[in-house]
Amino acid sequence: MEHFVDVTPVVRLWVEERGASDAPPLLLVTGAQASGVGWPEELVDALAARHRVIRYDHRDTGRSTWAFDQEPYALADLAEDAIAVMDALGVARAHVVGLSMGGMLTQLLIADHPDRMLSATLIGTSALSTAPYVSPDGTPVPSEELPGIAPHVLELWSRPVEDHGLEAELDRRVEHWRALGGDQLPFDAEGARDLERRIIQHTGHHTAGTAHARADTAGLIRTEKLAAADVPTLVVAAPADPLFPPPHPQHLAQVIRGASLTEIPGMGHALPHPVCAPLAAAVLEHTARH
Repeated sequence: MEHFVDVTPVVRLWVEERGASDAPPLLLVTGAQASGVGWPEELVDALAARHRVIRYDHRDTGRSTWAFDQEPYALADLAEDAIAVMDALGVARAHVVGLSMGGMLTQLLIADHPDRMLSATLIGTSALSTAPYVSPDGTPVPSEELPGIAPHVLELWSRPVEDHGLEAELDRRVEHWRALGGDQLPFDAEGARDLERRIIQHTGHHTAGTAHARADTAGLIRTEKLAAADVPTLVVAAPADPLFPPPHPQHLAQVIRGASLTEIPGMGHALPHPVCAPLAAAVLEHTARH
């Protein structure tokens, strides 16, 4: 079931629900400039077998309102959008699964709205904490010294994004997924192209969004609140992630009180077919416990 949710007088978000209406709610929060349609259908269907799965388009993506240039917002406002979606759907508490930027937004929910959370799952993200990472030998490593984004991704991001037509935009997006996917699993270029074609059809145009990269990132750190968290949290480690490589997941599991850690072999900063089944199994095992 698809519908729209008004979160401000000028911002309307596209929302889809799947699964039994009386099943435990599970909210999917995706990454920067990503449409909710980017969640793989096989993953959504697997989760919907046991949950009322809710996914949505962030502002300035998909069928939601594109209005950043008229009304700029902070990145933290996107976390409040998740709460607004829950409010509009009558969801008091939900399991929340956050990917990439969505994992950062989910950390804000853990810290600021723990009463709305049944559990949290964090995928491909970094800790909103200044606490050091403690290595296996006990050595503290300052959070700012953890590995940065891979140079080949930064080089790709440095290129100007120009509109040379639909097929050229699809080519650009496929190469982006190739870079994000890591080097441990075969890359399915046709699958990535088909996904992006569906996203463009869903959106109604192939314009590349930039709003989330320009949004204010001030005030995101939640060191003390995450250390005192009481939301059951699962951190998914992706060993081939070129954005937040190990030990970012291990650090994240350390800074959130009581968090557990599981690794999906070969996983990068993407959700290709080979990772969907083990990821769904990990999420469902976590939500079943809570």
